[in-house]
Amino acid sequence: MNEWFFYWLLPCLYAFLACAGFCFIFNVHGPGILLCSLGGALGWLIYLLAEFLSPNIMLRFLLAATAITVYSEIMARVRHCPVTSYLIIALLPLVPGSGIYDAMRFCVAGDTQQFLSALLRTFGIAGCLAVGALLGSSLMRVVFSLSRRTNK
Repeated sequence: MNEWFFYWLLPCLYAFLACAGFCFIFNVHGPGILLCSLGGALGWLIYLLAEFLSPNIMLRFLLAATAITVYSEIMARVRHCPVTSYLIIALLPLVPGSGIYDAMRFCVAGDTQQFLSALLRTFGIAGCLAVGALLGSSLMRVVFSLSRRTNK
């Protein structure tokens, strides 16, 4: 029970709370707070579950970003709101802030090898988040256009 709680539930709860805090900064009100925060928790859960598919951390970030984008696109269509508020807030827990910090720490310390390693890893994660958002958005655009064609 403790392992399940500390490894699965607690990180998703922390992601939910972090997203809820950013909802106030981005001026999201009412049920939008809950839905945006659920997107962040869902993204973190997908990130944790993707560990079973592959130990590759870049793939984990890519899958999580794609899932968040699909979720954001669906919620934006359901609530008739812009997708960017859902997407930006839900992606925030995945942003590689510690990688940026580590890269700058190594740079200031003069450790060029570690600096380049941390910097490339951080850029890779950021790139995976961007590509995941692009994949999810493109996938949903195709799905929605096909559904419109079949309804006509």
